[in-house]
Amino acid sequence: MHTVPSASPRTPRRQVAGLPLLFAFGALSVAGCASSSSSAPAAAPAPAAAPAMAPTPDPRVGLKAGMHDAAEAAWNLRLVSNTPSPGKFDGSTNSDLSFTGKYAIQGNYNGFMVWDISNPAAPALTVGFYCPASQSDVSVYKNLLFVSGEGTSGRIDCGDQGVKEPVSPDRLRGIRIFDITNIAAPKYIANVQTCRGSHTHTVLADPKDAANVYIYVSGSAGVRSEQELPGCSRLTPDEDPNSALFRIEVIKVPLAHPEQAAIVNSPRIFNDLVAPPRHGEAPEDIAASQKAAAEWRAKGGYTAEIFGAERPLPSGFINPMLDSIVKARGGSGAPTGADSAALRTALPAIIAARIGESDADKDGIRPGPTQCHDITVYPAIGLAGGACEGYGLLLDISDPVNPKRIGAVADSNFSYWHSATFNNDGSKILFSDEWGGGGGPKCRVTDKKEWGADAIFTLTNRTMSFGSYYKLPAAQTSFENCVAHNGSLIPVPGRDIMVQSWYQGGVSVFDWTDASHPVEIAFHDRGPVDSTRMGSGGTWSVYWYNGYMVSSEIGRGLDIFELTPSAWLSANEIAAAKLVHLDYFNAQGQPQFVWPADPVVAQAYLDQLARSQGLDAKTIASARKALDKAAKESGGKRQATLTQLASELAADAASAGDPAKVKTLAETIRGLAAAS
Repeated sequence: MHTVPSASPRTPRRQVAGLPLLFAFGALSVAGCASSSSSAPAAAPAPAAAPAMAPTPDPRVGLKAGMHDAAEAAWNLRLVSNTPSPGKFDGSTNSDLSFTGKYAIQGNYNGFMVWDISNPAAPALTVGFYCPASQSDVSVYKNLLFVSGEGTSGRIDCGDQGVKEPVSPDRLRGIRIFDITNIAAPKYIANVQTCRGSHTHTVLADPKDAANVYIYVSGSAGVRSEQELPGCSRLTPDEDPNSALFRIEVIKVPLAHPEQAAIVNSPRIFNDLVAPPRHGEAPEDIAASQKAAAEWRAKGGYTAEIFGAERPLPSGFINPMLDSIVKARGGSGAPTGADSAALRTALPAIIAARIGESDADKDGIRPGPTQCHDITVYPAIGLAGGACEGYGLLLDISDPVNPKRIGAVADSNFSYWHSATFNNDGSKILFSDEWGGGGGPKCRVTDKKEWGADAIFTLTNRTMSFGSYYKLPAAQTSFENCVAHNGSLIPVPGRDIMVQSWYQGGVSVFDWTDASHPVEIAFHDRGPVDSTRMGSGGTWSVYWYNGYMVSSEIGRGLDIFELTPSAWLSANEIAAAKLVHLDYFNAQGQPQFVWPADPVVAQAYLDQLARSQGLDAKTIASARKALDKAAKESGGKRQATLTQLASELAADAASAGDPAKVKTLAETIRGLAAAS
């Protein structure tokens, strides 16, 4: 039986073989909210009966393969547009997204693209900024753009020649800062170098500090040489208190002088955590790994044991280390047999350090993770969720420079805690598991539903309690990388609804209002990139932004989707979600949604009560009639009609099937009356 225990410091746990993380693809502030000046007309009431189930057989199964001509399947949403990546960005991996004003900023391993999405049916490229780095995750704040760089080939000058030297002043590993006052001509103004680079980052605007923003940097690569960046230490904290391990970096960015951005703290939020329990691999993955390693060894390739299984190591990982060995002995040219032997001897320690498999201490206990993959801050509630490889952490961010760990959970079903999302009222948190690092097919019919999924927790008094798992329900092929990845909330009032990317598993929209019973309510999927082998494609991230869902497709460009009314989600609910307007959005910095006083919000609550039978049909019909009457009135008459309706509903709440929602409805209508 698998459990999700709360993590207690220094408590030994059984180690189970995990999964490869080495070659993974990738992976706020409160954004301004303003009400819209218009609202959609009320649709017909949602059905009182339970919504129809998803289509059977699932149309996502068996789709024709192809890069730009794959077959597609959709349910309860439509693809508004697909825009291929231009020029030098075509063929390079598209990564994460950020938004400001009418623009979507799309990261790419060759830099970033700025799209004008004011016409979602025809996004227009404003600028493509060529600046190669892995993985170019992006965030915005006012006139500033922040871009992550982690790999060893990224250059400070944005050149494409790479950095071949093991130690070089030209290498960029950290955060790039751009001035986007003129977004059509971004100006590169500064960078902040870190010891492990920036795989991802999080922008935090402290409500108490208008002069600065803060960046939490998550770097999951190896520690760079101290000769390249002074102060970088690969030793464990007990050997060197200034170790670059077991910590994140906090960068302070003065808004008046962003060129002065600098690291101000390196909090050790992982202290005292022990190695978490892990699940084993699927039998077909074990067999495939052993076969691939044997074939690679036969060709003279390098292999290493990673999480209990021998795996081939690509030349892109091996060659820089061989070059370093040659230069370290003062040689030149091709590596010798002795160089190769030296690397093979050193590889076990190198791999262990890279994936956090540290040696056990004197008591035989292995320490926990040495870094986070992603941190999501929710300033409105003073909390952050840290998806930290082997753990899901809860952080107190009331002091942004000194985040404190206040909770931790581990799960033997999870392999790689990847990202976190709070619901709007802060009563739940969802963590995703990027089992296999995003490059493996983990949605096959034989794969367990608990693996590579989301884990949903309730939050009570800042304590996390496990609710359930959610996983994409449609089986994918063995040539489609598929695992939980990046997504965001959709601002439907009264419900917790999320849109999420699943790489080549496509886009899934699901309701997790009931933490114990999440359910899919919409989807879009394409066939595999290639029907004969694993190809590079699928949705890296998909986020709701001002009425639409925008997706960064790894190989196919930029997708924009729109929800369509269904038994699961009414036209009123969609219209109410569209009332929430964000001035900017970073998914790792959650805004708190606030809905304006608008009749469509009340109609959305009535649709929900009808769907759940949380209020009797006669009362619902009467409330709709009163709202229609008020819409034709003005001034005092409208206010009187709405005030009376609010009072009647408040009285009905006690005997309703869903009293809490009826009270919320009454409060919403009372707000309408006050605004009359």
